Amino acid sequence: MKLEGIHHITAITEDAQRNVDFYAGVLGLRLVKKTVNQDNPTVYHLFFADEGGDAGSDLTFFEYPGVAPGRPGAGMVHRVVWRVASENSLAFWEERLAANGIASARDGAGLVFADPEGLDHELLVVDVPDAPLIADHPEIPAELALQGFHAVRAYSGAPDASSALLEALEFERDGDAWEARGERRGGRYLFDEPPAEPGLQGAGSVHHVAWASTLEEHMEWRAKAISAGARPTPEIDRFYFKSIYFREPSGVLFEIATLGPGFTVDEPLEHLGEKLSLPPDYEHMRAEVEPNLRPVRNPRTDPEE
Repeated sequence: MKLEGIHHITAITEDAQRNVDFYAGVLGLRLVKKTVNQDNPTVYHLFFADEGGDAGSDLTFFEYPGVAPGRPGAGMVHRVVWRVASENSLAFWEERLAANGIASARDGAGLVFADPEGLDHELLVVDVPDAPLIADHPEIPAELALQGFHAVRAYSGAPDASSALLEALEFERDGDAWEARGERRGGRYLFDEPPAEPGLQGAGSVHHVAWASTLEEHMEWRAKAISAGARPTPEIDRFYFKSIYFREPSGVLFEIATLGPGFTVDEPLEHLGEKLSLPPDYEHMRAEVEPNLRPVRNPRTDPEE
């Protein structure tokens, strides 16, 4: 019984259009679901992933218009680490980011940059057996594209306090990293020394990281979390997957999300993300919700004239 790496990572944006322009336009991810925050259905929840909308590549954003910029601090994920295939990929992304006004820098073996709202990303050449999770983009050759998540880096002043819970969740220690590796995928969790300033949730900050479970084992993971002293929520049906949430001792919000039923439950694969999708429990709110959401143009499907 092992978690199948990172399921998704959820962050906050102040401007959905700028967000879509960067992640679908510049980074070449596919906008696979345009829906609402089920805990606050007045705001967007945007999902970017590979071509199939697969867990392991799924970066999501809540849009809160007017929210102040965030600042990562203790108890927060501060960097998303993506896999790429080669040094040629790093060179390609260094050039592509620069052409789009995004500064980047080599950091050891990786290429580090921030999105327009300050969320840090790192591209890393890794040798793992996991299938690459790639989105189609006319300007990005498949062999150079992002291949899914490798890790998240979080700030913690006492990382050893998290060991018992991570062990209970069957993470394995590998040097300075904790790895959740299942039969198909793996994902890593790393700690860094926090800055002196406290963190602030806001635009460009990570809200939570989700780890992937099979549907059959989901409630067993909840029991394991409880056995290590965590206080998980009941299982919540998010329609596209089921979730439980709890904070690990560093303060980072963890989710364990199921692999399925997936984003094609209400849209065909070839048309994912093209319209506002509302889960059945929220469909009756469409006339109230949709007019209050700022229209978003997808540069992949609706290029500017």
